[in-house]
Amino acid sequence: MPFLGHWYVLFALVLYAVVIVLAVWLVLWAIRIAPRRIRPDNALGILNERFARGEIDQQEYETRKAALLRR
Repeated sequence: MPFLGHWYVLFALVLYAVVIVLAVWLVLWAIRIAPRRIRPDNALGILNERFARGEIDQQEYETRKAALLRR
């Protein structure tokens, strides 16, 4: 039964393809999730930048900061 060898090769190629796709998916998922873990609070960082650029005054900054820290 020589034709069984062809099915084995086809099965092995499909299996390798599935493993490679899963590995790529896992890496992309980890890259997408990792920045959320690194940055403690992105909203607070944006608020600090807006205050530093002078887009908002100190009263508005403190009000928004207090609201963010209450969450």
